[in-house]
Amino acid sequence: MDTAQVLLLKTKSTPSDAYEDFFSSKTTGNFTPKFVRVLQHQFLDNVLEWVRGAVIEGCFLADKDTMKSDKSPFGGIIFTSQRAVEAFSLAVSAIDRQLLETLLPKTLPLYVVGPATANAVRAIGLSCLVLGEHTGNGDVLADFILEDYSHFGKGGQRLPLLFLVGEQRRDIIPRKLQSEELSEKRRITVIEKTVYGTTEREDFAAEFAGILQDHLQKFDSTWIVVFSPTGCGAMLRVLGWLNEQHKYEATLQQSQGQRIYIATIGPTTRDFLARQFDYRPHVCAEKPSPEGVGQAIIDYKTVIRT
Repeated sequence: MDTAQVLLLKTKSTPSDAYEDFFSSKTTGNFTPKFVRVLQHQFLDNVLEWVRGAVIEGCFLADKDTMKSDKSPFGGIIFTSQRAVEAFSLAVSAIDRQLLETLLPKTLPLYVVGPATANAVRAIGLSCLVLGEHTGNGDVLADFILEDYSHFGKGGQRLPLLFLVGEQRRDIIPRKLQSEELSEKRRITVIEKTVYGTTEREDFAAEFAGILQDHLQKFDSTWIVVFSPTGCGAMLRVLGWLNEQHKYEATLQQSQGQRIYIATIGPTTRDFLARQFDYRPHVCAEKPSPEGVGQAIIDYKTVIRT
């Protein structure tokens, strides 16, 4: 039976990772997953201090007239990455636990995109509502928020939502929630705060090269799953698929045989590879999920066997 290594170019989620669970399952196929961390994150202390201040000053208690701050009142928080959750956890870690339960009440909605982010939020141990776990991307989450969110302030207007983000993010959620096509009562103001910066790890290329060399000797094939444009250039350089003009050259790949395959989590990364390097991955997941990636790989393997 063909053995396939799946190199996941992402930080492993905690306390568990859905991609590891999926590709480790015997029912999925003969896959062996391994994580290769591409990104390094740096939390922005001044913004974390702002978040901590917003919580302490009662910005999430505006409906109880206990707010003592010149900051905007908020009716909830949006998280679309585990790093943003980690940043928030750091921001509130110094606040007395009993006080924190009062400042962030049970009725406060914490909107998340997908189960991994939901698990990270729950790990903080707050009593707040964790909503949106069933959504798989920002577009779907925005639709869910528009239908679910009903926290009104004075004058019958929906209170703003605080959106904690990294430096690299898409603007789907703010654009959709604040769309001028929505009625004034349905429109939701989004206040974004960048709580962390993201760069490619300096040692990513070296680590990736070592792992790749080792596992090419152990497995019949290797699938590399790419989750973002960051690291794509380093990946293709390590594979030796780029020419002197930093563009993909098929003959360079063919010289290695057909044992290495590339899958992308979605169209953003697929299109970046095509635009930046003239490279088109073997598969692109229809849905940005373990099942979506896995099905795309399984379908491709089925086709090349027939």
